[in-house]
Amino acid sequence: MRKIGILFIVLFLSGCSEAGLTGEVTYIVDGDTIDVKLGDGSIERVRFLLIDTPETKHPTIGVQPYGPEASVFTEQLEGETVELELDVAERDRYGRMLAYVWHDGEMFNEKLLEEGLARVSVYPPNTKYVDEFRAVEATAKNDGIGIWSVENYQQDESTVSQDAGCDIKGNINSRGDKIYHTVDSPYYDKTIPEEWFCSVEAAEDAGFRAPK
Repeated sequence: MRKIGILFIVLFLSGCSEAGLTGEVTYIVDGDTIDVKLGDGSIERVRFLLIDTPETKHPTIGVQPYGPEASVFTEQLEGETVELELDVAERDRYGRMLAYVWHDGEMFNEKLLEEGLARVSVYPPNTKYVDEFRAVEATAKNDGIGIWSVENYQQDESTVSQDAGCDIKGNINSRGDKIYHTVDSPYYDKTIPEEWFCSVEAAEDAGFRAPK
C-alpha cells in the first residue's frame, strides 16, 4: 500500500488529472462493483480493475466462499467520496467504467487483496499495478487469509470435469449469456468453465456463442 499510496499523494498534490474522476458511492453491487455518482450528476457502474472477488449473484455458480464477506467489506464505501483512476481501456464490454478506486488516500482494490477477499485478475491492456497487486496477493496467500484459507481455492472454483481432448470452455456470465472460449481466446486462461466442449459445433449446439 505504501508505494501506491505515495504515488497517489504525489499525483493529487501536483494537480495531475491521472487520478481521474471524483464521486460519491451510491450503491454496492458486490465486492468488486459499485455505483458512483459523479460531479455532473451522472451515475456510473464501476468495476474494480485488476481484481476479482468471489461471486454472490452468479446465475449458475451461486455464492462462493468469502463472496458475502467481500461485499460487506466494500459496503464501507457506501456514501463515501472516492477517486476513480482509469487505465488504458476505460470500459468493459458491458459498458461499466473500469477503475482503481481510491478512498482516504488508499486504493480499495488493493485493500481487498490484502484482506484475502479478492484475487488478481488481469485483462490487458489494463495492467498498471499488476506487479504490486501480485505481491500483495502473494502475501495474503502465504498468510492463508480469506479465500486463501480455503484448500485448493483456485482449483475448486470449477467443479466441472474436463474430458481428454476437450479444451473449449463454456461460461455463463453474470447476465446469463452463454459464451464459449477456445484456446485462442484472449480470455481463455481467466475463464472459469461451467462446461467443457470438444468442438465449436458442440458448444454452439448447446446454446453457447463466441465472445464478441
